Amino acid sequence: MITLTDIAYVRSGVADLGEAVRFATDIVGLELAAPAEAGVAHLRADHRHHCLALVEGPSGVISSGFAVADSDALAVAETELERAGFRVRRGDPVEARSRRVREFIAFDDPFGNRLELVSQQETITRPVAFTRPAGITEFGHLCLDAPDVHEAHRFWSTRFNARVSDWIGDAACLLRIDPVHHKLAVFRGDRPGLCHMNFQVAAIDDVFRNWHFLIEHGVEIEMGPGRHPQSTAVFLYFLGPEGFTYEYSFGVRRIEDDEAWRPRTFDPDEPGSIDMWLGPVRRTTSQSQLVTTEPVSTGRTA
Repeated sequence: MITLTDIAYVRSGVADLGEAVRFATDIVGLELAAPAEAGVAHLRADHRHHCLALVEGPSGVISSGFAVADSDALAVAETELERAGFRVRRGDPVEARSRRVREFIAFDDPFGNRLELVSQQETITRPVAFTRPAGITEFGHLCLDAPDVHEAHRFWSTRFNARVSDWIGDAACLLRIDPVHHKLAVFRGDRPGLCHMNFQVAAIDDVFRNWHFLIEHGVEIEMGPGRHPQSTAVFLYFLGPEGFTYEYSFGVRRIEDDEAWRPRTFDPDEPGSIDMWLGPVRRTTSQSQLVTTEPVSTGRTA
């Protein structure tokens, strides 16, 4: 079994890099990390060098990154995936530098989502220079799409150390890799893609201040403010450029007694099962997975 230690980043392709960066900084509030790289903008929200990389080119999610403990753990993961029949590609030094990691491997999950496992993601000690006071404290979680969330659960729970926290019927599976209720969610979708990217904020007041800010700036609110009964988090989803959905949330549940927790199942059609405050509920916009043209090998490169 492969042990994931944390989420690492999202890489998203954007046709209009300038507008995507403007939104991520001026609206979301992220820091544009320096120095700039040709065709790639790195956005920072916490101790990581970046959690979001916007890559100039075709529009769509490129990959979702997850961290493992070290180079040895990455090599073990590579071997396990290859033995299981996955086609694994080891990134070259230039690609690793763009991701600000020492090394990484890339492969597709059974549903077509491109995943990357990384070791030694760069940490920055100085405080984040947020571009506006959104109250962001960290990159909280990411959400992928798959046609069958139960099959997705089998993939993540048998290949990796992900454990289901709660089910939303056949519509979603919420998975944890540490005490946080979920660092990864898988939602039912016709195509592979990124359902949303979450940022935690410091207080419930930040959620509502951001709500007013987004409305004043003409940003489309997809859902919220509301409160999820599964994670207890107060949430706000909003749509950025090129079909990229962002989320702010506060107050996520922690599951400290892992053995005692029993996953619950919520009927998505039952009032209050998505939003305890009974606000309007809708499926958020997903950014479709790009079909990569990168060469993929069945073994390690030298």
